Amino acid sequence: MGFESIRLITFDCYGTLIDWENGMLAALRPLFSRDGRQVPDTQLLEVYGDIEAEIEAGPYLRYRQVLAETAKQMGRHLGIAISADESAGFAESLIRWRPFADTVPALQAMARKFRLGIISNVDDDLFAETRKKLAPVEFDFVITAQQVQSYKPALRNFAEAMRRSGLSKDQILHAGQSLYHDVAPANMLGISNVWVNRPSIRPGSGAAKPGKAQPTYEVHSLAELAALVTSAP
Repeated sequence: MGFESIRLITFDCYGTLIDWENGMLAALRPLFSRDGRQVPDTQLLEVYGDIEAEIEAGPYLRYRQVLAETAKQMGRHLGIAISADESAGFAESLIRWRPFADTVPALQAMARKFRLGIISNVDDDLFAETRKKLAPVEFDFVITAQQVQSYKPALRNFAEAMRRSGLSKDQILHAGQSLYHDVAPANMLGISNVWVNRPSIRPGSGAAKPGKAQPTYEVHSLAELAALVTSAP
């Protein structure tokens, strides 16, 4: 497949555009390094990914609540008490997570040829803070979990993107870091997709629940994705 029919590229945000792995670990390490214990980073990411996905699959909660509850349940799983203030502080750390170095230049390059959109498991106000870090890039639309009251890999989030875009699925390319949250549902809907398999201390999944879906394409950075789609005729 080429990219001749593609008019819109939609992106997962955290993990794909934003370095959530390092941002998350910077906030989690102090909580899980106490009383002579230090939980390894890889274990923190693994436990985080499994618990977050389980919470998101249940009744809808705002993402702040998801993050806070994930931290508390991680504490119970790992035998370390996490207070309400500490769990809330972890949730608020999201607004400090930074874009990858290649994110903004790559988005600017792709914006010269394609419409851009966001499909993210986040709250509106949290993304509003992240969006400032992605300036001056403009997005046609931003779909958050809060707006549709569900979390990827729910198909509703992607269906809303198609509805707002006014495009058919063959005109859309979705890019995401997570096989579980992004590639699998895109495949189910017949949307071409790119697995942005960024380097990680937990290769293949990072802070996300592992998945086994087969992407249409695989790249290892957003710069590589930009080169791939903008070099096509």
